[in-house]
Amino acid sequence: MNGLVSEEKAATAKPLKLGFLGVGWIGRHRMKAILDSGLAEAVAIADPSTDMAREALALAPDARIVADLEGLFDQELDGIVIATPSATHAEQSIRSLGAGLAVFCQKPLGRTASEVRAVVDASRTADRLLGVDLSYRHTQGMQRIRQLVRSNALGKIFAADLTFHNAYGPDKPWFYDKNQSGGGCVIDLGVHLIDLALWCLDFPSVTNVTSALRAGGKRLETKGQVEDFAAATLTLSGGEIIRLTCSWRLNAGCDAEIGADFFGTDGGASFRNVEGSFYDFTAVRMSGTSSETLALPPDDWGGRAAVDWARKLAGGQRYDSACENFIAVAEAIDGIYGAGG
Repeated sequence: MNGLVSEEKAATAKPLKLGFLGVGWIGRHRMKAILDSGLAEAVAIADPSTDMAREALALAPDARIVADLEGLFDQELDGIVIATPSATHAEQSIRSLGAGLAVFCQKPLGRTASEVRAVVDASRTADRLLGVDLSYRHTQGMQRIRQLVRSNALGKIFAADLTFHNAYGPDKPWFYDKNQSGGGCVIDLGVHLIDLALWCLDFPSVTNVTSALRAGGKRLETKGQVEDFAAATLTLSGGEIIRLTCSWRLNAGCDAEIGADFFGTDGGASFRNVEGSFYDFTAVRMSGTSSETLALPPDDWGGRAAVDWARKLAGGQRYDSACENFIAVAEAIDGIYGAGG
């Protein structure tokens, strides 16, 4: 009944008043998704690039361009959507929550588990909704696979293999500075894989981590170097074995290779990108040598995490304890970096 009340409230309430901090490609994409949902209006936009701010203004002509986060705080807002470089995520989120605003932030929420924990603590203290753009959760394929896993339709899940290879790698210099990014392909791409595995399994604790990190095919040579290839194995409290591989600029013969396979005692399920696409995915259920299609493209999933956050906020939701799971993902990333060599 509470869910129905929230949906009704969201449908009848005035649009949310949101500020957008960082409106590069990903920021504008999430902004458009939220605005197209009808749940919110863009009151103000802040970005150091006048060109980016101008492009965002084309989506929201009535929005005000302000200089920075402080300028957003001067507006009457319900929440802030953050799409800035990783080094600033935790600090900007904490300040926004402390100002009484809900926050939707790009991943990673922080460069370390301690940063993520501080943001979650700020959300709890302020009693404000916190969301992170873990967007692959919202694909039709992963939604179907999670339903199968959580209903025990596949039996006891004992293993999962997850992969994310990006043939291009980031185009901004700060990604390659560990102080700013927190790491390389693990915190950029592996964060999605870790989240999908733990989310499907209802976040059991991680009991052991082993990993190998490489840059240019070699072990990392300096403490500040970031990895462009990583392989890791997580052992979970229920005995499940989770194997992850991710990379930038791998010679994989296509734009991207993205997948998540779950293996249970009574069946399996597989999530795969189509012909190297970053956007199109299929999902199948497997039994022995046969398979059953669960989901096919097209599936406009990219903005759903942001819209889901906006819908919850419009429905009156404040602190959501589910955000504590962001800490578990960050702790696993810390473990991979701590074990890597």
